[in-house]
This record gives sequence, C-alpha cells and structure tokens, in this order.
Amino acid sequence: MPQNKRTIKPIDLTKVRTYSIRGRKNRTRVKAFGRPMAAVDRADFFESLPDFLKASDFNEFIARVAKARKNRRPFHLLLGAHTIKVGLSPVINDLMRRGIVTGVSLNSAGLIHDVELAFWGETSEDVQAGLENGSFGMVKETAEVVAAVGQLASEKSIGLGEAAGSYLHTVKARFRKHSIFATAHELGLPATVHVGIGTDIVSQQPDFNAAQLGEASHVDFRILSSICRDINRGGAVANIGSAVILPEVFLKALTVARNVYGGGGDLTTANFDMIMHYRPRVNVVDRPTFKSGKGFNFVGHHEIMIPLLAWGLRKKFKK
Repeated sequence: MPQNKRTIKPIDLTKVRTYSIRGRKNRTRVKAFGRPMAAVDRADFFESLPDFLKASDFNEFIARVAKARKNRRPFHLLLGAHTIKVGLSPVINDLMRRGIVTGVSLNSAGLIHDVELAFWGETSEDVQAGLENGSFGMVKETAEVVAAVGQLASEKSIGLGEAAGSYLHTVKARFRKHSIFATAHELGLPATVHVGIGTDIVSQQPDFNAAQLGEASHVDFRILSSICRDINRGGAVANIGSAVILPEVFLKALTVARNVYGGGGDLTTANFDMIMHYRPRVNVVDRPTFKSGKGFNFVGHHEIMIPLLAWGLRKKFKK
C-alpha cells in the first residue's frame, strides 16, 4: 500500500464568483444574423449573409476593392490556369470590361490554356492517358502558337502577355472573345505571363525558345513591379488558384516596387483556392499586409467562389 496517501477533495463551487451577462462582451448578436432571402422584400444576397467569419470577410473584401477602384487604384488578378479550365474566362473578361479588374497575371500554363481555347474552343487534355504512351503535351499546334507569341514579343520588345493578346487579334483566332489575353489587349489593360522553364508542355517540344520566352517573361515581371507601385498605395490584388509561381512572383515584384518607390502601403490582398497552401497564405495574405493593409483567405471551389465574387463586385459598383 502507498504511504501518505493524499485525499483530493472536490472544489467547493459555492465560492465561484459570477457576474451578470449584461456586463459580458458577446461575439454573437442577433443583429448580425443572416436572413432568408424571402424575409425582406428585394433582399440583397450579400446583405442577407451573417456578419460572421468568412461571410463578414467576403463582404469586407468586396467593399475594400470597391474603395480601391473609387480611388483609382488597381484591382489586379493573379490567375492560376485552373481558373481557365473551369470556365471562368467570361467572368473575368466581364470584370475587365466593367472597369473593376484592371489587369491580370498568369503562369505559362494559363497562357497555354487561353490560346488553345482562343483557337480551338477546347483545352485540358487527359494527362494520365497521355503519360502512359508519351503523348502528353505533344500536340504540335499549341507549341507553334506559343512559339509565335514568343517570336512576336522578341521582335517588338514587349512582354509575353501583350504579345499573346496582339497575336490572337492579328490572326483572328476564332474563339478569341473568350480569351483573357485578347480581351485585355482589346481594352488596353496589362496582362503578364510568368514562365517557369520546364513546368509546361511547350518546354518538351523543339519549337520552344527558352531565350525568347524568358526575356519576354522578364519584361512582364518588370511590368508587374510597376503595377505593384499603385497596388501598394491603396490598391487590391487577388491570387486565384496559383499555389507557387504567382505568389512568389508577386512577392518579388512588390519588393521591387517598395525598393524603388517607397515602403509598405495600405493594400488589400486575398487568396482564393480550394485548399490552404503555404505560399499564397504568407506571400499574398500575410507578409505584404504585415504592418498596414489587410489580407483575406477564402477556401472554396473556383467555379463557385469567383462567380460569387463577381456578383458581389458588380452589385457593389452599381451603388
């Protein structure tokens, strides 16, 4: 038997000090509740959302974008290729036409999917099937188009994004109205491409000219750095679906802008993706807004979240 066994007595709860709920600061209040759409005549969907957590963040982000545009600051989109593959090009093009989105940046996969859609109205092959027999990414036409865009960029000493939009209009690509690059070019808005050598199917083919594409992509990096000057002064940026390349490029471009034009500013940033990734969270949401501004993170499928965002922005800009 253990020696000096200690008896632990239950605490006496009559000694607990209580206070009135009227003196407590509460985080949930009825006035912040959501409302069924039928509860209010002509109810606005976004006003009907509960004023909590991500619903509150979503409305705040929309309001901050609207404020940025009212002050003539940019709202720039960093677009992963998945946004194109799930059919969001018309939504993004509409926001550019309405003067809400002021520019776009894509990785080279985004360029590939965009030009394939512009020419043939189709994109996104079955990777697994092509990988089995070595045919993945080996269609010749795509590589030829990207090579032509690179050649045009080299001849005119312009960025890859501008060259893509110009080329699609020059050759009158059949489905160019669906192209983000063609639309940006038509509207005179900046569109940049940020290439990762070896990351995309065109790198596999003999038409690939790394020097031309690299040079044109670096021009686009410098263009994005200039855009970041105004983003840093009250503008807004959203990264949609790029887990690595565009968050890294944005962080460096913002650094260049702050180095040349001055330090941190009151910018608004957001990341939209289907899962939480490290680089978008730290490079887009957290680090740029560490001392001023505000960053948001929204998790959800692009084909739902981005039309919802566009709807909210359009309604806000009508007011």
